[in-house]
Amino acid sequence: MLMTKKDGMPEWAIEEIKNAKFEKPESLTRTGYILEIYEEDKRIDTQLYEEVEDGRHIVTMHLPKNIKPSQCEKGVVYEFTFSLFKAPLSKKVVDFLKKEKEIEMDAIYQFEMQKMELLDVASDGADEPEE
Repeated sequence: MLMTKKDGMPEWAIEEIKNAKFEKPESLTRTGYILEIYEEDKRIDTQLYEEVEDGRHIVTMHLPKNIKPSQCEKGVVYEFTFSLFKAPLSKKVVDFLKKEKEIEMDAIYQFEMQKMELLDVASDGADEPEE
């Protein structure tokens, strides 16, 4: 979420968000599928079956150099292993966002793919020929 002054954000809040310090990353593994592929940015939007720390199931992940966007396939089930980076926000910014912007947010999150493995999910015999 990129914030600018025209969003009605005070300079101090913009600066804190822009300069947020990320903690040591946590490695997570979740299953899900790709919703969208952004070739130019080397990112993908994923729908995860299991939520991440802040409760969401849809996250945007940055792809590592060894995974090309062209290798990604939408709508098939993968096991994603990724790093979750978290930058906590100060109470002052959290309170401002909640009160002035009606946004419940206490940290900034970033997700970086480490690896993804295509899962062979059987479709309960749907591919078997009819008799």
